[in-house]
Formats: sequence, C-alpha cells, structure tokens
Amino acid sequence: MSSQGARPTSRAVAADVICRVETTDAYANLLLPKRLSREHLTPRDAAFVTELVYGTLRNQGWYDTILARCASRPVAALDPQVRALLRMGAHQVLDMRVPVHAAIGETVATAKQTSAAKASGFINAVLRRVSERTPEQWESVIRQDMSAEAFQAVRHSHPVWIARALGAALAADGRADELDALLTVDSLAPRVSLVRLPGVAETTIPQGYEPTEYSPLGMYAPPGDPSALSLVGVRVQDQGSQLAALALSRALPVEPGQKWLDACAGPGGKAAVLLAEGAGRVQFDWNEVAPHRAALVRDTLRGILLPHHGTQLDARALMSEHPGHWDRILVDAPCSGLGAIRRRPESRWRKSPADLPGLTALQAELIDAALTGLAPGGVLAYVTCSPHLAETQRQVESALRRHPGVRLLDTAAVISAISPGIPLGSQRAGVQLWPHIHHSDAMFISLMTYEPEVSQGASR
Repeated sequence: MSSQGARPTSRAVAADVICRVETTDAYANLLLPKRLSREHLTPRDAAFVTELVYGTLRNQGWYDTILARCASRPVAALDPQVRALLRMGAHQVLDMRVPVHAAIGETVATAKQTSAAKASGFINAVLRRVSERTPEQWESVIRQDMSAEAFQAVRHSHPVWIARALGAALAADGRADELDALLTVDSLAPRVSLVRLPGVAETTIPQGYEPTEYSPLGMYAPPGDPSALSLVGVRVQDQGSQLAALALSRALPVEPGQKWLDACAGPGGKAAVLLAEGAGRVQFDWNEVAPHRAALVRDTLRGILLPHHGTQLDARALMSEHPGHWDRILVDAPCSGLGAIRRRPESRWRKSPADLPGLTALQAELIDAALTGLAPGGVLAYVTCSPHLAETQRQVESALRRHPGVRLLDTAAVISAISPGIPLGSQRAGVQLWPHIHHSDAMFISLMTYEPEVSQGASR
C-alpha cells in the first residue's frame, strides 16, 4: 500500500475505473492497465488499485445488497460516482485488511476530490452503517429475508438466473452438490495460463513457470504482466481453450493434405494451436467475420511460420457454399460467455436470459452450416465458453435430430487421452470443463463426425 499522502490518489483512480466500467460498458481488464500506466503508480499502489477494482467488481452484487440496507435511497438511483465509491468503500470495510477508520476516511476524502464531493457526508454515513456489522453478521441478517437459492446467488454476487443455470448444468454433469464451490471460484482471480505452441515454443517449461494441471501444452505465468512476455511460441490462453483445440486436432490420426477450418477464429488462440498442431501437413483456413477480431487473429498467428489462409466472411455462408470441403471444422460459437465470468466479473451484470434465443439460433445455424461444409468422415468440434444447457447439451441433441447422418464421437475418451487422469463428469453430449475442478473456463466441447451412408439410408 502506498504512503498516507498517496492513498487518496490510488483510491481516486480505482473509483474512476469502477465508475467507467459501469457507465461506458468498458471491461476492467482493458481499461485498468491503460490507466495504471498513465498514472505512473508505484508497483505497490498499482497492486492496491487492482485489488480495489477487481475485488469491488467481483463482489458488487453482495455489496449492493448490504448498501441497500444502509442507504436512505435505492442503490440503483444513486449517482454512478457515488455508487462506485460506496461499493469500493464496502469492499475495504468488509473484505480487505484496511482499518475501518482508514477505509471510511480515505473513501470520503476521495469523494471530496471528485464530482461526488457534495455526497461525501452521505457516503460517510452509509459506510459507517456498513461497518456496524461484521461480514458474518451481514450474512445472518440477509439470509433471513431470502430463499436459500436467492441467498446463495447474492452472497456470491451472481444474478439468480445465472446461478440457477449453472446449477442445472452441474446437475446434468453429475455434480449437483457443487454449485457453491463453482460460485466461490467464479469470484476469485484466475491464474494467468499460457500455451506453448507445439513445434514453435521450447519443449521444456522455463524456470519460474509451472505446468497446468490438464493441458499438456499449458503453463502458469509467474506474477507480473503477461503482456511483457518475450518467450517464442508462447501465448496467453486458458487451458480449457487449449483442450478444445487439441480435442479437434487429436480426435483422429492426421492425414497429410487434410483441410482444417477454424470458422469463428477471433481472437485466434485456438487457431494458433490448430495451425501448430497441423505442422504444415494440413491446409489450414481460418475465418472471422468481425474486422477487429480478424486483426487479432492475424496478430496471434504472426510468428508461426506455417502457411494458412484467412477470410472475413459470415461463417454460415462460407461453410454452406463449400459442401464437403473440410476434414475438420472448429465452431467456437458465439455464446453467453457464462463460462468466463470469473475473468470479466462485470460481464455477469450485462447478461440477460433474453440474450439466449438469438444466440442459440445462431449456434444452430453454425452447426448446420458446418455439417454441410464437413467432408464424409470428417470431424466437427462444437465449442462454447458456456455451460448453459441451452447452448450445450440441448444444442447438440437438437443437431443430431436434424442430421441423422451425424453421430457423436467419444469426446471424453479423446480428452482423457490428451490429459490422462482428468476428472470428467457424466455429460452425455460432450465434455464440460469447470473452473472449480479443471482450473479453466467452463468450456463445453462436443466432437461429431459425418457418415453419409446413414443419411442416404435415412432418406430412402
């Protein structure tokens, strides 16, 4: 922590970032590093600001529940700057090793330096009411007025509908009693994992790095800024994403001359693994319809000295217009992103059940197009960064009903061959990874293959 005189500056930076995340729909993982660099904070102050920002955002729902009982007006009706300061103050009072008098006094002093100056007395009074109870006492008080399901969601700062969807997905995977563990991990900062691209990176893990638990290509970065990495052939990538790409590349033996496609490639992490796995033996194509994401793919693939071809097209049109063209297709489908909310804690408050119908319709169209573009005997990997059953199990089951010539491969067997000993659940349609078990995003992976003789027999 910084010196006494510098503390208000650190808190002012944090409060401003928290406020901008809410009011501009910015993401903290993009906004905060730029702000820290601009302010030239000491490493200690930068660490303090980072904890203030991410700790506040991860626990926002819980703090709002407490603040609602301490304020004279609804939290949602407060000025955004005031709301940010109150949430940040509550985080210090309830969940940081900051003396209560300092947490309140410095937050009030910060308010006086901002547009919330006129509300400094209000902020002081509310935070003093927050400090009158311990975190355990607040839990006891709030639990009394809620159902067990609602309290579990609120205590872990998840919208109830998301907690309910995660619970249903866990139950479908034979893990019905693990919701509390998942919600807890969703509110913890994940470690930074990296991928060592085969044939590009060094085969040994550098000193100071640790191997990931389940991806044979993964390693954990030491503390610090991963953007400063200079290791050849190394990229930042969640180990669940690594396993998703490896599931496709290693589902069946690779035959030279095969054609592979990453249909929705942005930002390019899985494409890099597939390109390296193909090792020049296959024709590798990638596609990304969004220009800014296509640029990210190009940046990600730069430095991998293997041939590849990229397009910026609607993946549905691309695959539909090239029937039977690719031997392997990855559809990393646009989804709700519920599997990655631990990385972007603010995103959970921006999602809605109303988002799902449009997403699931697009996912189904992408699967249909991919099966058109898939060669007989080829492999399709359908992947989402969401465990929601509407985007995973039900989506795959619906695809199988629409396409009688398609059958599921044993995705669990493929993943187990890649990562011996990995604990897998009972999901029928594919493999579901979990943050609290696999230390990865909640990736869903389903492998399918196309058998034209089945389609022909069904059409007679």
